[in-house]
This record gives sequence, structure tokens and C-alpha cells, in this order.
Amino acid sequence: MTTDLTAYTGAAILDGETIHKGHALLCEGGRVKAVAPPGELPEGCTLKALQGGLICPGFVDLQVNGGGGVMLNDAPSPETIATICKAHLPFGTTSLLPTLITDTPARMAEARRAAKAALAQGVAGVIGLHFEGPHIAPARKGAHDPALIRPMEAEDLAFLEAAAAELPTLMITLAPESARPEEIRALAAAGAIVSLGHSDADYPAAMEAVRAGATCATHLFNAMSQLAARAPGLVGAALESGALHAGLIADGIHVDPATIRIALRAKAGPGRIFLVTDAMAVIGSDLAEFTLNGRRILRRDGRLTLADGTLAGADLDMISAVRFMVESIGIGREEALRMASLYPAELIGRSGEIGRLAPGTRADFLHLDDDLDILGVWQGGIRRLP
Repeated sequence: MTTDLTAYTGAAILDGETIHKGHALLCEGGRVKAVAPPGELPEGCTLKALQGGLICPGFVDLQVNGGGGVMLNDAPSPETIATICKAHLPFGTTSLLPTLITDTPARMAEARRAAKAALAQGVAGVIGLHFEGPHIAPARKGAHDPALIRPMEAEDLAFLEAAAAELPTLMITLAPESARPEEIRALAAAGAIVSLGHSDADYPAAMEAVRAGATCATHLFNAMSQLAARAPGLVGAALESGALHAGLIADGIHVDPATIRIALRAKAGPGRIFLVTDAMAVIGSDLAEFTLNGRRILRRDGRLTLADGTLAGADLDMISAVRFMVESIGIGREEALRMASLYPAELIGRSGEIGRLAPGTRADFLHLDDDLDILGVWQGGIRRLP
């Protein structure tokens, strides 16, 4: 970790909320010291001149199943997590939650130990763990193995409460059909981020889960009860409730662009729609297929599917999701970048550390050109790429 005071100049700076032009990003000891106006650079600081473009916070991805040819489910270990983090770094993701798709209690325990060990070892990029399942609804299983889906029991709750206590961030995707309100309340009290997904719950059940402490919806529109005239479903709850944030897979495959535009207009705040990749092993690799719980996942034309055509995660990286939001959805560049950094960091209560460039935050940032191509990636003040 660098301890030298360094000023990055020559590029506009998005600090998370605001664009600063003609300013410098001051970093020291792996942290942001200030976004300094002209004439206020400390004497003796090292100057690093960038050639135009934009400095922005590094991306925060809360749903990453794999990358670099590996899946967390296959071999939960610090080494697997390190491989996944390294695979996503060239695409701007400097913080992520490795995500375990529905699996056995033993595999969940391995993932918990792996995340704890990776954090202790200082693996760059890992910020916690996401359990997507197994307490979900078989009716909305998607690519999850139905043989491994189960309702929450007392021992499951105890395990998850303990995991929340020992990890800085634990996100849990569950269905209200498989977890009682009192269990959701206990998980939220333990510090877990409870996200509703893979659920066929009706609107009243979803809102009861929100009142119990759920704060997010997992991959909006996918694997959940839809919005209908007399049945708002989980989609309706996610859009109507300001208490819920909602992850979005922005690849043009999982959600139609028109649907995304409607959702952005409809979403009640303060909860935000934010970007996730739901990325699988193929990111950063040339794999044409891989396996999940013994089943083949095929990579074809930007899609990942089971043999029967069921979507199985996404062949998506975060900078591509940002570009899609700008080019296909038509939102502003700065808002698309917030959806990939500030908003997920706010959901997990860590915007004082990541997702922003403000005094005391980690010096995780990107240098982008006007076409949203990545020119440089810094993590903890160290330039990692190129």
C-alpha cells in the first residue's frame, strides 16, 4: 500500500454524487484525502497527470457467482475468491460479494470460511459474501438445483446469524415463502442484508417481508412474481416500496430495455435500482461451457443457459452493464456510474468506505475515456491495470 501523497490531475472527477472539473484527486496511504480545487495542492505531493477523461469510483458488484474460469460453488476457498476478484478487476469492479448459488449446508459452511479467510488474508476486492438461496421458492428456481432448495430451519437461521456477525457484509437472497417474517427480522437484526428473490410471493407477503427488515430485491423482474393488474407481485413491491433497493442485470437479455426504462421511472425512493452482473465462470475466460451442481451451462451469443434454455446467470461484466444503460437505456453517464458504485455501496451501508471518492474512503477508482473505455484501475491507491 502506498503511503505517498499523490495528486491525480487532468481528468474530471465524479466523487459519487458530483462532477468536479479542474480538480485533483488526492490519495495517501491507500485512502482518498480530498478532491482538491486548483491552487490547493499540498506542497511536495507527487503529481500524476491523466490525459482527459473521467475519474470515478470503482464498481461495487453485489452478485458475482464466478469469473476467471471458476465458480464459487465448485471450490469455495480464498484462492477461488481471489481468482474471481482478479477476473472482474479489468472491467472496473474493485469490490464484490462472491456469491454462492443454492447448495448444501456443508458447501455453505465452506463458503463462509473461505470468505472469512480471504478477508483476513487481504484478498483485494472481496467485501463479504452473498448466499443466493437455498431458502427460495421451487416455483421460481431459475437455474438453481431444485434438489437443494429447502425452507429455513432453526439451524439455518443460527448459521446465517453467525455468518453475519463475522463478515463485514452478508447478503442473503431468500423467498418469503421459505423464511418467516420473524426469521427475516432476526437476520436483519444480526446485520445481514436480506434480499427478496427467486420468489412467487404475492404483494402482501412481499410487503410483510419488507416490514420485517428486507431491504433489497434480487435481479429485478427475473425469477419473481410479476406486476399484473390485480396482483402487483414482488415486482410491484420492489418498485412501490421506497425501503427496497433492487439489483438489475442490464444486458438486454434478462430484462427488455423498455421494461428497464419503465422501472427507472416508477421506482420509489429512497431505495434505488443498482447494477449487478450475476456473472458466472466465463468472465475473463474463453470458456464455451462450464458446470453448476453437475449440470452443463452453455455459453452462446451472450447468453448462459441450461440445456433446456433456462437462463443461468449472465455473461456480463460491469463496465458493459454501464455502457448498456447509457447507450441502450438512455440515462446519463454519471447516473449509470452511480448505479454501479454509489447505490450498491449505500444499500450495504458502506458508502463511507467504497463506491465514493471522499475523505477517508478507499482509493478505489477508475480512469475512463469519453466512450466509457477503461484506461486505468486503482485499488487501495495502487494502480492495478494496465
